[in-house]
Amino acid sequence: MIEAGKLSLDSEIWDLLPFNLGQINKKVTIFHLLTHTSGIGDYIDEESDELEQMRELYDQYPVYLWERLEYYLQMITPLPQKFGPGLRFGYSNAGFVLLGLAIEAAGGKAYQRYVTDEIIVPLELRHTGFYRTDALPASTAHGYIRDATGGWRTNVFNLPVIGGSDGGLYTTARDLDILWRALFDGRVLSGKMLRAFLAPQAQRGADRSYGLGVYRYGGEADAAYYAVGGDFGVDFFTAYFPDEGITASALGNTEINTFPLLAALFGEDKKA
Repeated sequence: MIEAGKLSLDSEIWDLLPFNLGQINKKVTIFHLLTHTSGIGDYIDEESDELEQMRELYDQYPVYLWERLEYYLQMITPLPQKFGPGLRFGYSNAGFVLLGLAIEAAGGKAYQRYVTDEIIVPLELRHTGFYRTDALPASTAHGYIRDATGGWRTNVFNLPVIGGSDGGLYTTARDLDILWRALFDGRVLSGKMLRAFLAPQAQRGADRSYGLGVYRYGGEADAAYYAVGGDFGVDFFTAYFPDEGITASALGNTEINTFPLLAALFGEDKKA
C-alpha cells in the first residue's frame, strides 16, 4: 500500500481512520505502529499480567462477537497513552489492530479479505487462512488448554471467533517457508521496501532489534529474522536465516512454550 501511494510511513492514524480515536495521541503514525513505538494504551498489555487481562476481556466482550476490527476500538480508545510516540519499544497488540483498520480504510475491504487477496492467494499458501473457530477446516489442529480440574478442553471459547491484524491466522510450517522465501525473493515487497522492513528501526538490546513488523537477531552481517506469538492453546514462532537459506518454525496447540526452541536456534540456551 505504501508503494502504491495509498499510505506512507509518516501517515498519522487520526487522519486515516473515520473514527474518534479517544486518547490515542494524534501524532501516532504508521511508522510508530509498525515498530511498536506508538505508546498507545493496549487492550492486552504484554508488559503486565496479560493472562488475567485476557480473561477479564473475554468475560466482558464475548469472543463470538470479535468479528470485525472496529469491535476492538471500544477496548482501545479509552486507554491513556503509556508513553509518547517514538520514545521506546513497547509491544502493542492495539497498534496492530489500528494498522489493520488503516489497511481497511485505504483498501476498501476487510483486512482478512485484503491479506487473502494480496498475499495468501498470489503466493499459493494453500493451508493458510483466517478460519473461524466455529468453522475450522477438517485438517486443522485444535488448540487445547487446561481446565479447573487439570483436564484438557479446546480453546474455542478463549479466542476471537476470527483472527485479526494482531494475530489469529492459521498456517503451516510449509506455508511459512514459502512466505519467507517469497519475501526475500522480492515477490512481496520491492527491494527498497524490503530493506526498510528488515532494517533495525527500534533497538531492544545489544543484539536484538525490531524492523517494520519483524524481529531481528544479530548484527548487519549475520542478522536472522523472526516472528513469535501465543494465545490460549496456541504457541508459535517462525524464523529465517538468510545466510544459510534456512527457515525454522514451531507451531504448538497447547500453552507449552516453544520459545526455548527459538532461544536454542540463536545459541542462547544450549540445554533447550
